Amino acid sequence: EEQLVESGGGLVHPGGSLRLSCAASGFAFSSRAMSWLRQAPGKGPEWVSGIDSDGGLTRYADSVEGRFTISRDNARNTLYLQMIDLKPEDTAVYYCARGLSSRIFLNVPIRGRWGQGTQVTVSS
Repeated sequence: EEQLVESGGGLVHPGGSLRLSCAASGFAFSSRAMSWLRQAPGKGPEWVSGIDSDGGLTRYADSVEGRFTISRDNARNTLYLQMIDLKPEDTAVYYCARGLSSRIFLNVPIRGRWGQGTQVTVSS
């Protein structure tokens, strides 16, 4: 069974940092591009960042460029999102999502390819 389990969310002050992790199992993680998505209260899901299967190519939404860094450890089947200089507008549930190939993807895939999410709240 394919599974994605996010962790690392929490409550942080504006300007703070968090590192999210996504543990993958049940599929060939090292052969799949991955992305981070987020969904704020009352809004639709938003693509945040993507990485290709070997980690050589990354992309970011304009809203997080320069503040977030996506990375992966294929030996550990784990995806990461390092977030710095967090802002209240970053408050959302963050999800990792699996691609269908090794090629990076820059869109929100179907819900069945997401994990269960981890809450990030940025507030003073």
